[in-house]
Amino acid sequence: MISYLIFFQTKSDDKMISICRKSLLLVKSVAPVSCRMVKHLAQEEAINVDLELFNTYKFSVSQLMELAGLSCAQAVSHCYPSVQSKPVLVLCGPGNNGGDGLVMARHLQLLGYTPQIFYPKRTDKELYKDLVVQAELSDIPFIDSLPSSEDLAATYSLLVDCVFGFSFKPPVRPQFSPILDTLAKTNLPLVCVDIPSGWDVELGPPSDGATPALSPDLLISLTAPKKCAQHFTGRFHYLGGRFVPRQLAEKYQLDLPEYPGTQCCVRIN
Repeated sequence: MISYLIFFQTKSDDKMISICRKSLLLVKSVAPVSCRMVKHLAQEEAINVDLELFNTYKFSVSQLMELAGLSCAQAVSHCYPSVQSKPVLVLCGPGNNGGDGLVMARHLQLLGYTPQIFYPKRTDKELYKDLVVQAELSDIPFIDSLPSSEDLAATYSLLVDCVFGFSFKPPVRPQFSPILDTLAKTNLPLVCVDIPSGWDVELGPPSDGATPALSPDLLISLTAPKKCAQHFTGRFHYLGGRFVPRQLAEKYQLDLPEYPGTQCCVRIN
């Protein structure tokens, strides 16, 4: 009798161990990639890295925008796979951050989302005109004015802030203050590309009492995180842009993480 009990207990233990192993494998497959501490760049370092990418490594602005926009769209797809029932609104500023947003919208559409673009201050530069044409010919609508917070909540599933990048310096221009104020008050998930608009690139959220303070749910740092990202308290922090040459990463001691598989982005929190 004892031998039979031992037999059945052993079989039961083996089954339980097998279940536990499968559970651990499942958890491992969906867990974020663990990374060593990635270097956070000051504003001058971020500018110098970009200048070397352009001048030494001969990347064009359009190349880096395409890579950045693709990686940002992928990050959104990882964090919000089930928000495709309502449109995603991408808010674009007049500079390179806005260009990233124009590209990102196009890639979001290719990934199954329904993007719309708010681009209140356009530039005459040929690159940006081309990005607008590419979005328009992809049947991505541009809206003329920013809806109220109530209308945003009723219409959209997600907001993407591509208004200002790491070269931003206060104060916020009057045209953009209402935009940042709306983004600061929204109850929708907010995605910020590179740095939240209005934040100091090194010190983080504004403390002047006048600049609206954005609180993103997802922050997508590009090339390497900026120092302000140390103040990020949202759920998801991704690094986008699998394009930094090894020699450049070593020169600036970026300590970049390994990107999983063939992904262009990696979670770093």
